[in-house]
Amino acid sequence: MERLRELRRLRVLTLRELEEVSDVSYATIHRLERGHRNAHPSTIRKLARALGVEPEELVRTEVGDE
Repeated sequence: MERLRELRRLRVLTLRELEEVSDVSYATIHRLERGHRNAHPSTIRKLARALGVEPEELVRTEVGDE
């Protein structure tokens, strides 16, 4: 979930800070940002709420020009 990392950095949050405000573990956030794990819908909702975005914004992907 590259979008997760992007949104976290835009809000100037460390992994630990996002862990605290989202109630999602550091390890889970770390794995999600690196694509080593898929997020459960409840985790997406928690992270989106903590980042101040809709869940759809968190999971959207950019489509590049081809």
